[in-house]
Amino acid sequence: MIESNRLTEKQYKDNFSDIHPPFENKTAAQVDANRCLFCFDAPCTKGCPTSIDIPKFIKQIANDDIKGSAHTIFKSNIMGAGCSKVCPVEKLCEGACVYNLLEEKPIPIAKLQRYATEKAMTNQWQFFSRKAAAGKKVAIVGAGPAGLSCAHVLSREGVDVTIFEKEKKGGGLMTYGIAAYKVTPEFCEDEVNYILAIGGIEIKYEQELGKDFTLAYLKKNYDAVYLGMGVGVARQLNIPGEKLEGVVDAIRFIYDLRDKGFPSIPVGDHVAVIGMGMTAIDAATQAKRLGAKKVTMLYRRTQEEMPCTQVELDIAKLDGCEIIWLASPQRVKGSKGKVKQLVCSKMKLGEPDTSGRRSPIDTGETFTLDVDMIIKAAGQVPYEKIVTKYKLDNKYGKITINEQCATNIKGVFAGGDAVNGGKEVVDAVQAGKDGAKAILKFLKIA
Repeated sequence: MIESNRLTEKQYKDNFSDIHPPFENKTAAQVDANRCLFCFDAPCTKGCPTSIDIPKFIKQIANDDIKGSAHTIFKSNIMGAGCSKVCPVEKLCEGACVYNLLEEKPIPIAKLQRYATEKAMTNQWQFFSRKAAAGKKVAIVGAGPAGLSCAHVLSREGVDVTIFEKEKKGGGLMTYGIAAYKVTPEFCEDEVNYILAIGGIEIKYEQELGKDFTLAYLKKNYDAVYLGMGVGVARQLNIPGEKLEGVVDAIRFIYDLRDKGFPSIPVGDHVAVIGMGMTAIDAATQAKRLGAKKVTMLYRRTQEEMPCTQVELDIAKLDGCEIIWLASPQRVKGSKGKVKQLVCSKMKLGEPDTSGRRSPIDTGETFTLDVDMIIKAAGQVPYEKIVTKYKLDNKYGKITINEQCATNIKGVFAGGDAVNGGKEVVDAVQAGKDGAKAILKFLKIA
């Protein structure tokens, strides 16, 4: 039976407390900072999509120059504080640390990055200022990482920026689509305000492209446009029974958790989660932490092909989530309009295709799970209707851009998940930087 308010306030607080707590004090941070070998041509920096000078900011922490360290980080990644909490560092900077080759624990880069950036945000240290007004106006669609990053770079060059955001708050999936034990909505709001403190950036909330304004309006009233609206349409399973009560989409489930608070969100006793990406992990672990008695994750391939990292999978396992590999949903059975069972096909992997990827093949065998809630986390798809409506060149809804981040429409640029279909927050931040650089060149400012 799906219920809400099943835990005490203390249980909610404990279940959703910070999964990666910060350093307790300066000494603890400096001990780890002094382990760093400060590599020349550092592989950790190469592993960071925004190219933060990691050895430099760590050495600054070791030397107790926290302001300098935060500046080094923010110079490359204005959302460095948020990224320190949500980046899958095990496959980026920390995964590239040379200590891994020595079979020792890598430098806790994310934790050190958090140490410096949170101090900067708490103390409101501002490292950037606007140049004289450039006399140009740019519109940005989407106040997520790509849009905010683009806006900050443009504002530093004296450009006036207006961001149109369909939600009530900025931050994109950082605010609405990530597990609360990684980053809280309150932190996301603080980060957005910190970015906006530079001035010259206005966010118009609850303004949706195609509903409240058009692309033609933006082109007419602004000197350039940047599309950073991300992705947000849940991929459907297209199986019988998908519309039954109790079948929900993972992004909506996580969104409601972030927007309405834990006690008001209903969760089943026996929950099935379809998918094995980061969003699937976040949905599964949070369902368990909300009080679900049993959570089962299903993935149609094997562990070797899973899109999430081993670290993320381990979080789900530690929370008691069960995993069934080589399983694909076939149909949902219900009673009186509510979900009761999930019928799944047993899969096997076929021969590798030209890309080396092995596709799942139905064996013809099935099994059934008794469930009262199903969370769909099979990925998101781009806003294809909007993209097509405005005649933007695209590939299955993903906006096509050239090396200058430009679309086929003059003066309209794009980046982030709207272009790549969905990567990490740090990739979106870099896309925003690249977009801003291209816009400045287009406006003949830089």
